[in-house]
This record gives sequence, C-alpha cells and structure tokens, in this order.
Amino acid sequence: MANTFIKLASSVLLALSLSAQAADLTPVRTNSLRLPAYPLLTNDPYFSIWSPYNDLNQGMPTHWTNSEKSLLGVLRVDGKSYRFLGKDRQVLNPVAPLAAYGAYDAKYTMEKPADGWMNLSFNDAAWKDGKGAFGNDNFSNIGTRWVGDYTDMYVRRVFTLDEVPQGKLFLGYANDDDGEIYLNGVQVAKETEPNGQIRYVLLPEQAVKTLKKGQNILASHCHNITGDTFIDAGIYVEDPNAVEFPVLAKQKSATVTATSTYYTFTCGPVELQLVFTAPQLITDLDLLSTPVNYISYQVKSTDGKAHQVQFFLQTAPDMAINANGEQTQSWFNQQNGLSFLKAGTINQPVLGQRGDQICINWGYAYLVGEQHAAKQYALGDEIQIKNAFMNQGKLPASKTTVRTTRKDHQPIMAYVQDLGNVQAQPVQDFVMMGYDDDYSIEYMHIRYQGYWKHEGMFSITDAFQKFQLNYESIMDRCRALDALIYDDALQAGGKQYAEICASSYRQVMAAHKLFKDREGHLLWFSKENNSNGCVNTVDLTYPSAPLFLIYNPELQKGQMTSILEYSKTGRWTKPFAAHDLGTYPIANGQAYGGDMPVEESGNMLTLCAAICHLEKSTAYVEPYWDILTTWTDYLVEYGLDPENQLCTDDFAGHWAHNANLSIKAIMGIQGFAELCRMKGLTQQAEKYGKIAKDYAQKWEQMAREGDHYRLAFDRENTWSQKYNLVWDKLWNTQIFPSEVIQKEMKYYLGKQNKYGLPLDIRKDYTKSDWIMWTAAMAADKATFGKFAAPLHKYINETQTRVPISDWSDTKTGLWIGFRARSVIGGYWMQVLAHKGLLRMHE
Repeated sequence: MANTFIKLASSVLLALSLSAQAADLTPVRTNSLRLPAYPLLTNDPYFSIWSPYNDLNQGMPTHWTNSEKSLLGVLRVDGKSYRFLGKDRQVLNPVAPLAAYGAYDAKYTMEKPADGWMNLSFNDAAWKDGKGAFGNDNFSNIGTRWVGDYTDMYVRRVFTLDEVPQGKLFLGYANDDDGEIYLNGVQVAKETEPNGQIRYVLLPEQAVKTLKKGQNILASHCHNITGDTFIDAGIYVEDPNAVEFPVLAKQKSATVTATSTYYTFTCGPVELQLVFTAPQLITDLDLLSTPVNYISYQVKSTDGKAHQVQFFLQTAPDMAINANGEQTQSWFNQQNGLSFLKAGTINQPVLGQRGDQICINWGYAYLVGEQHAAKQYALGDEIQIKNAFMNQGKLPASKTTVRTTRKDHQPIMAYVQDLGNVQAQPVQDFVMMGYDDDYSIEYMHIRYQGYWKHEGMFSITDAFQKFQLNYESIMDRCRALDALIYDDALQAGGKQYAEICASSYRQVMAAHKLFKDREGHLLWFSKENNSNGCVNTVDLTYPSAPLFLIYNPELQKGQMTSILEYSKTGRWTKPFAAHDLGTYPIANGQAYGGDMPVEESGNMLTLCAAICHLEKSTAYVEPYWDILTTWTDYLVEYGLDPENQLCTDDFAGHWAHNANLSIKAIMGIQGFAELCRMKGLTQQAEKYGKIAKDYAQKWEQMAREGDHYRLAFDRENTWSQKYNLVWDKLWNTQIFPSEVIQKEMKYYLGKQNKYGLPLDIRKDYTKSDWIMWTAAMAADKATFGKFAAPLHKYINETQTRVPISDWSDTKTGLWIGFRARSVIGGYWMQVLAHKGLLRMHE
C-alpha cells in the first residue's frame, strides 16, 4: 500500500515538473583529449554504447564489441535537416543473406586448398557439405560446428541470381578470428581483428561487375588464433525507397568529463549543444547501478533571427539483440506522464549466453520522455517515419506493437520535439534511454537482479520517473563529481593527467555490474572485456583498485568478497586464491584453465591490507582469517623465487623466477603482517614482517644488475616494470632498500618510447595501467608527468578506434588487444599516492 502511494505521489510531482527543469550544459572542466572512442550511453558491460569517430555524425555508434547500434539524431531548421548523431541505417534487402535469415548450403574444408579455391570454376568435389554459418557454440545461427584443433576453415557458397540486382550492393559479414572473403574471386573483405558481430560494407565496383545471372560464389577463409571461431557472409541490396539525411551538422567541439560527453554543432543558423550523461556517481549505489542515461540538448539562434526547429532522435530494436536476424517485439505506451518506447527479443533467453565479445539479447531497451504537446513518439516503419520528419517535421501515428520475423526489416523507435521559434535565448530539454536486463548475474547457481531493483521493489518504470523528476539535481551532482575527479587528478599529476582520468571514469564503471546476494553481500562484478570474458577476475580487481580505494572502498570490497567466500564455503579448495568466478554473466566457479597462485594470492592479501587500513579495522577480513593465513603461508613457501607459473604479465611467454611477481608475493606477506598488527597479533606481525623484510633484502641481491633490476632473477641483461613496488611507497613500509625505486625510475626514463614505457625488454608493447602504477613511484610531480605525457599522447593519437585499450604498442600507438576494460581504474594510482590514504608508517 505504501509503495502504491509513493508511486501515485511521484506521478503527480512528475506532472507538475514537466518542462520546468534546466541544467547547465557546458562542461564543468575542459578536456583537450581526442578519445579513440567517446562514451555515449554507459552503465554495465551490456549497456555500453560508444562513438569511435572524431565527429559524432561520422558513423553509427557501436557497442564496445564493435557491433553497430542504431542511434540517429537530426535537427530540422526551417525545413532543412542536419544530421548530428550517427549515420542512416542501411535498409537492406537480402540477395544471398547471412545465416541469421536462414541456414544456407555450402562446401567447406579444414585443410589448405589449392590456388584458385575462391573461384567459381574450382573443383570442390572433395570438400564436405555443410550449412552456414560456421563456428563454435558461442555464436548464434551456427549451421556447422567448428570442431577439433584446426586453425583454418575455407567455405564456398554458391548462390543463383535470376537477375543481377540494381542499386547499391553490400557485403554483410562476421569473423572470429581473422577473415578474408571473396565474391567471384575478387577480395571484398580482409580482417585481422576478431569480431563476431555483423558488419555491412559497400561492395567495390570491381566485385559488383562480376555478378551475373545464374551461379555466383561467395568464398570465405577464417583463421583461428585462439578461442572462439566464426565465419559468415552474405550479399544485400539497398532498398530503393530508403530515406537518408545527407546534410551533416558541423561539429565544433567534443569534450569528455567523468560522467558526460559534450558536443557542440552548427546546424545552419543555429547552434546545438548535445550532452550524453551517465549518472554513475561512485558514492550513490542507486544512481550508479540504475541503467538510465540522459541525452540533453540545447538550441539557440546565432544570426539574430528566429528559426523553426525540430529535434529528432531514433533508435531501434538492435539495441537489444546479439545477432542480426533475431526476432524482436517492440511496444509504445504511456504511463504516469511518460511515453515509453520499448524493444527486445521475442525469445528472451535470460542469462542464456556467456562469453566475451557478445551483446545482450534478453531484457529491453527503452527510449523514454515526458508526455507533452510539443513532443511526439512513434514506433513503426523506418522509411515512413523518416519521410514524415524530413518533409513535415512531425511523426506519423505510432503503432502500439510491432513483432518481426527473421526476414522483416526492423522497425524504429523515434522521438521528436518541436522547439518552436528558436531565438538567441537557448531552448533546452532532455530525453532518456535505458536498458532493463530483468536478471543481471547468475552467482553460485542463483539468479540476481541489479542492485537498483531492490529485490523487485523498484521497476524500470519507477527508475525513469525518478530520473525525469530529479533531472536538474542529478545533473548538478554529476557536474560536482566531474569537478572532483578532474581536480583531484590535476592536483596530483597535472593537466594531462586530469584529462586522462576524466576520460577514463565511465569506461571503468561500465565494465561492472552491481548486485546483492542472498546473504546481503554487496557484489560489484567486472567483466573481462575483450580478453576472455571472465567474471570478477582477480587480476582485474587488483589493477583497477586505486579508483575504488579512493572514492568508495565498498565497491572494492564488492569485487573481493565473492573470492573470499568462494574459499570460505569450500567451493574453492586450493591453498591460494582463485583467478575468477566464471564467464560473464555466469559466476558459478572458476572458468580460466590455469591457476595464478602467487599472482592472485598476492593481489588479494595486498588489497585486504589496504581496505582494513582505510577502515581502521580488520572486521572485513575476520571471517576469512584462516584463508588469508593459508594464502600467506603459500607465498612464504613459493613467493620469493616463483617457479614457472602464470602471472598477469605473461603476454610474451612464461618466465620462471619473475622479479616483479616476487615483489607481489613479498608485499602480500607484508600486507598480512600489517593485518596482524592491526588485529593486535604482535607475534605474528613480527614474524611475517621479518620474513617480508628478509625476502626484500634477498630480492635486491638476486635481481640486481648494475643500474637497474632484472626481469627474471636468472636472465642477464633484462629489465621490466616493477610496478608492485608502489605498495612499499604507499604504505611507507620501507622493506625494500630505498635505492631500488630510485634506480628503477631513472632507468625507465631511458627506456620510454613515443607512446609510453614498454612492459619489459621482450616487446615494444605495454600495459598502460601498469605504466601509471610505475609512474606513481616518482619522487615528484614533474617526473610523474614524464610518464603520463606519452600515455596522454597515445590516447589522443592512436588510430585504433575502440574504448581505451590498455595493451598497445609504444612505438606505433596501435592496440595489441583488450578494450573497454576496468583495469584503467589503475590510472588513479597517482591520486591515491598523493592523498596519502594508505600510509601505514610514519
């Protein structure tokens, strides 16, 4: 009854608030960085939409996996339309469609064929018969499974044309890993980046000319490097009635703060200010976890005259699908003063798929705004809706529901506001987008909803009402956080460092999902984006820790508690910490094939010590004391000179006797000594503290090599970043001789390349999170800046247009792999050091 009263009261307040709210739509701090991808709509690993372009209208926004997601914005000024957001969706009709529209016959082989295999005349009689698409079970629409340890698959698909289609022809394709595709012997695509998401590209004229009445051939080759496998290809022709908005608004600026992305455009005689805001306030768990974002806009005349202006925003059900061809259903309805456009798949396979580079295909995408005489909402045919807006500045009557089959064109969901006569005084408003995933995580075989739902007491409708009603205050709070994030970093490391942190915040936050388990534990699970899809990986929790240790340690504990519980409950029985809890979003137990005993135990012990120091209490670790003791004893036995076991830096291969891994073990032992000291266990504190101190002295002798220290104890003429030493500085424990950090930092300055400090001697690539840990060991801000500047330059100049990659080449500035990962929370290590929050000894 009380809940009903609250909802009724909210609806009354909402009605009174319509069109009454305004926010400051100028950035609270400036940011000169050109990001490789700009965050638009972000909340979690599935609701994560980016623009990988300098100009917002240069192409369609994408999920971080590179899967295109429909988002189109147009401003109509005095009858002329200016496209400011995205690109017109291709309305395509199938010629030889992808497997999403139905399985197709093809021939395939796993052995390298003779030359000319891509030509129609090639004799493929010895090849096997199969059905497309081809790949493993982690992809949709698989007709033939890729089995065995084969590294290559070759596919020949013959299709027949009654007539050569007229109009623009497109290739639709997807590949994982590398792929090359030919049409009648002419190469039409070659990809060296794995991407299981379908892309459409205009066929080159040379290939189009080969099409003929009768038989034609699409030939594909997929080369698998590791992990998942997939190849699919098809031919499409553009619908002759397709409507486009070819005139582009002129983008004047793009600025990113912690919570918002700001764009400014010239649309003929008016200026448009556009702001995407994700209110993921790190200290407000409800706002942080609620999957609703604002799109704010402001228009003013720049020529002293009044102009008739209409604002148009379009999205589509592809926001809620993983693979093209999935059947969807969309709805339009109005409730409590709001208009809702909603779309999702018909099948709704809740938590039905796990994996890395996939999009969500359960739950529902929303476009929501207030009911108002000047605002229209429409669900329906794309061509009809766009025609109406282009010609009249209005939308046609909306359909109530649209259900599609695999072969139907997807409908669109559109919003229009008639801003009337716009003059020099700005006219401002906003609309909302969001995603309700129903259930978010399966943890130890129990399904959980997101934290914001409070066990079903709060619905997505309630969330949108809350965000509508509190727009101005939420936007003000976002600006306050923007200023805090920027100013803390500016004070700690300078302007370039502040810009790095401001540009990274939403990437870190949106790589997690927040929920509570049945025991009441707050859990903040990461997804290991674009590395293997693991959930709550400890060697992501560790590098990302600085951001959470500074601003909300509860979120840091939210990543650690489940790992501790995993051992406490007996599900994990080994004498060291687990690596992960499964493959996102299924967290029922470790999925990774190899253990990282020293790595993960050292990580957990170090972070436990940091948490307890911040809280001035060991209460958090009391239930797990025996486990921590076991892990510490493991490090005592195996940590000083690690055998050939996995660690997080093994990109160039596993080396035994890893000096940086040894430091991690030593600091883990020291961390446990600090816990013992805080707990009042003086004897144990002295015991483990002495072991850590003795090990540190031995380490210095074992790793010493003149003016620096080795990568591995037994490898002469080697070096590596010793970023784990940063804890000795943060804690002021001084267990390592003071000259160790001094020597290493001086040596590193001579090893930097254009785009940063390499990870070690073996390759030119680096991990930027570790660069910032290393940089935080600098004796002064000026030295720190020498390490931060190349990272700033990398983010600003890299030609790899993905959310910030933490694994890149320090000479070319191109990524090696990894994107959209939480580990760049490590960029805040300098802020953590500057604040002195973890200083345990004076």
